Amino acid sequence: MKALVKTELGYGHLEVLDRTEQKPLDQQVKIEVKYAGICGTDLHTFEGHYKVNAPVTLGHEFSGEIVEVGKDVTAFKVGDRVTSETTFYVCNECRYCKEKDYNLCNYRKGLGTQVDGGFAKYVIAREESVHRLPDNVSYQSAAMTEPLACAYHAVSKINVNVGDVAVVMGPGPIGLLVAQVLKSKGAIVVITGLDSDEKRLEKAKALKMDHVVNLQQSNLEEKVKAITDGYGADIVMECSGAVPAAKQGLSLLRKKGAYGQVGIFKTAEIPFDMEKVIQKELTIVGSRSQKPADWEPSLQLMSQGLVDAEALVTEEFYIDEWDKAYQHLKSGDGIKALLKPLS
Repeated sequence: MKALVKTELGYGHLEVLDRTEQKPLDQQVKIEVKYAGICGTDLHTFEGHYKVNAPVTLGHEFSGEIVEVGKDVTAFKVGDRVTSETTFYVCNECRYCKEKDYNLCNYRKGLGTQVDGGFAKYVIAREESVHRLPDNVSYQSAAMTEPLACAYHAVSKINVNVGDVAVVMGPGPIGLLVAQVLKSKGAIVVITGLDSDEKRLEKAKALKMDHVVNLQQSNLEEKVKAITDGYGADIVMECSGAVPAAKQGLSLLRKKGAYGQVGIFKTAEIPFDMEKVIQKELTIVGSRSQKPADWEPSLQLMSQGLVDAEALVTEEFYIDEWDKAYQHLKSGDGIKALLKPLS
């Protein structure tokens, strides 16, 4: 079968190759991929900034149909419409595994990074990681379950009350999904971006976010004060990985507010105003990827129409059109691109 493979580390080295089809082992299923989403980490992998176990087929956001099951599989059958968590292997012995926090296991191996992923016609997943799709969730939407689960995981770290004012810094795919999850919990959502985010800010308006703010054209702090009677935001979710956004986020929060860091910074060590954290008694939380408990709620949010993941898809390409997909996303015109397998 044809697969989009990162053949070695460094810039580029992404090729469509013939890969041998694998059969599922005892507790595994074989999925015929319908769509696979391009994640920011796939872009970083292509550019040489993110290390994977090359050679490896990329793609960890996907949906498809089960075409074969291992002999010990009991929960799924051929023909089931499914998606899968990225987790392919964990140690099952550490305290994090025992609590189903697989995202924190030191020995975890993920699809599309350490094990062949979904940029191919078929992918092998372990039964425990697979989730059946609600009938009204399309394959396109389902290919977005993984980033939505990441967004759901981030929001679950913070107590969200109906009427809370929540500022989302960064209108990329994760920011737009975080904003929708917050909205589903009854928050008043303010989402921010720059001139270069014009298309994404337009999408935020189409998704009926309460306030959409271009930071280069409006004063965000004045806006937040106006809608909070001068107190400041209850919640800030930083989804851009931009240092100025992190700094501003702390200033926007009210006393006893909550700050969630979702975006990844280019440099791990950044200046942070701990005086604000202390004087305001702020709650600061980080969020890494997703875990099993985040997947079924994410599928239900799509099924109930509370999150429109498919609305973020701006283009579809075949796996041999990587260069077009890459340019689409890097140009600023694209929000999310899906790849389709070759026959």
